[in-house]
Amino acid sequence: MSDWIEVCALEDVPAGGARRLHAGGAVIALIRPEAERVFALEDRCPHKGGPLSEGIVAADRVACPLHGQCVDLASGMMIAPDEGRVRTFGVRVEAGRIWLRRAELAAPKAHACELAT
Repeated sequence: MSDWIEVCALEDVPAGGARRLHAGGAVIALIRPEAERVFALEDRCPHKGGPLSEGIVAADRVACPLHGQCVDLASGMMIAPDEGRVRTFGVRVEAGRIWLRRAELAAPKAHACELAT
């Protein structure tokens, strides 16, 4: 069994935007700040629970749509002076497809992925 699971095409996530992904029991925001770079975070701000997939993407950050505070896409850490952290997932882009690290999903139905619109 592969350590990675294919979840969607790169073109399914708009450049400068995001898409919500359901993978087993996890709800993940796939965020693509530019071209070929994609980050995967839990789709929930640690403060107010806002869906990060609906936030504004700028550089390597996404702003919570409920309170505007930013999350660093690589680390999942809130930008100071805010505190907190969002769970991140291993992600890679290969041949125009997005893959997530299977073990990090930790869901019994990790193979049943669907994009939410």
